[in-house]
Amino acid sequence: MPSPAFRRAAAAFAVLVTLAALILPPAPLAAQGAAPYDLVIANGRAVDPETGLDAVRWVGVRAGKIAAISATPLKGKETLDARGMVVAPGFIDLHAHGQYMAAARMQAFDGVTTALELEAGTLPIAAAYAQVAKEGRPINYGFSAAWLFGRIAEKEHMEPDGDIAFFQNAQKKKGWQYTIASPEETSRIMARVEQGLKEGALGIGVLAGYAPGYGRKEYYALAQLAKKYDVPTFTHVRYLSVIEPQSTFEAFEELVSLAASTGAHMHISHLNSNSTRDIPIIAEMIRGAQQRGLKITTEAYPYAAGSTVVGAEIFRGNWRERMGGAQASDIEVNGKPYNDSTLAEVQEKAPGTWIVVHFMRPDQSAQDQAYLDQAVLFPGGAVASDAMPWTSQGKTITEDVWPLPADAFAHPRSAGTFTRFLRDYVRERKKVDLREGLSRVTLTPARILEGSVPQMKQKGRLQVGKDADVVVFDLATVSDKATFTAPNQRSVGMKHVVVNGVPVIREGELVRGALPGRAIRRAVVETRR
Repeated sequence: MPSPAFRRAAAAFAVLVTLAALILPPAPLAAQGAAPYDLVIANGRAVDPETGLDAVRWVGVRAGKIAAISATPLKGKETLDARGMVVAPGFIDLHAHGQYMAAARMQAFDGVTTALELEAGTLPIAAAYAQVAKEGRPINYGFSAAWLFGRIAEKEHMEPDGDIAFFQNAQKKKGWQYTIASPEETSRIMARVEQGLKEGALGIGVLAGYAPGYGRKEYYALAQLAKKYDVPTFTHVRYLSVIEPQSTFEAFEELVSLAASTGAHMHISHLNSNSTRDIPIIAEMIRGAQQRGLKITTEAYPYAAGSTVVGAEIFRGNWRERMGGAQASDIEVNGKPYNDSTLAEVQEKAPGTWIVVHFMRPDQSAQDQAYLDQAVLFPGGAVASDAMPWTSQGKTITEDVWPLPADAFAHPRSAGTFTRFLRDYVRERKKVDLREGLSRVTLTPARILEGSVPQMKQKGRLQVGKDADVVVFDLATVSDKATFTAPNQRSVGMKHVVVNGVPVIREGELVRGALPGRAIRRAVVETRR
């Protein structure tokens, strides 16, 4: 029979074992002899902006989810070496117009694992999701419901087909841009947008700047609809002008007033290109609204040039003065500027042509660089690319082509926004540290959407249980290569890019057959028959 001393020692040992079980985390499953992980990202500097993790870790992936983050080695069916690299959540782009295969692949080299068409959006929503699902994508995708598509449809009797080419083709017609909708027309426009929301759209895309003749009641109705469905509006504000009336300041004031009067979440697209040199007063206005409880969020991209169709309304009338002294030579294609004559010609013959327009010159002006920085680094703002579709010989590249043709054209932001931000703002000029920089491209955009899109709670985090959208990059070399004269240069420094647990870039090279991208979509309530 055990002595009392032995029984006391045994009891004490049992207590210690119990406490250890409660305090110490369980070993990763692979270390316990279970089946290996589908994928292991090994020995990299794991950084998670939400928890503050910044340490060497092994990341185990199973069934498209992060199943383990371990300080000790893990075994996997496939292992990606991340030694000396940063391992971070995949980048989330809230503003990507290039919703085609080639565009998605170029963005993957920029670290993007989720690219959403939110500022413009599309209609009909169900058709757009069905088409992309049929084709497959290397990265995740999603759409907002396009107010402008509904407006064009009602004003010009053109039926949208879920493709941005619908918007390009409408440039030869002007009624939708300048005329106020009647109450009956407004009702039908709202019905189209609402149908898109019922089909799972992520919010409402509001290209106000392309149809500045809309009535205030119409915009108010959109904000009310957004509030009803608890989704954001994604707005390209009404005016681009440093002079009043019809100024940039008034356009932002309109957005702020609607956020106040309706309680809707109003998201500002490309703060940099819509505010330009008025950013000090615009930033002050937005901060004041946010401090008073208005739900206003922002995004910007690290370039001082925009891109749009050459027939856009902003290039009409006294546009040179309104844009602060711009010239025809500030508008270009593949680095080749227009003059007054060639600009007028292409506006007349091919108004749907994609162009680049320089609205500031930070390479020539320290003040312009400061304006750009203020927009890009606006407190709490996300980085978003405004990536454009790629064109070749004047036609959009919609087919599965890789590599891109030698003459492929788009704004360089379509290839290099996120790596440019890491290179310029994090590594070279050190405007933000790595954690803050990563937050702006991962956690911040996820949080902007997650209140209305539950899927986004699984994105933008490097945490157990979250989606295995992961990038592995070399902080010392990661960089954009696309320029205005050679925009179709893919970024460098992304060693591995993993989407839903599947590598789409491995050892810096595209995995051509990998199409693991999934739809980001709200719940479908009803689809149009």
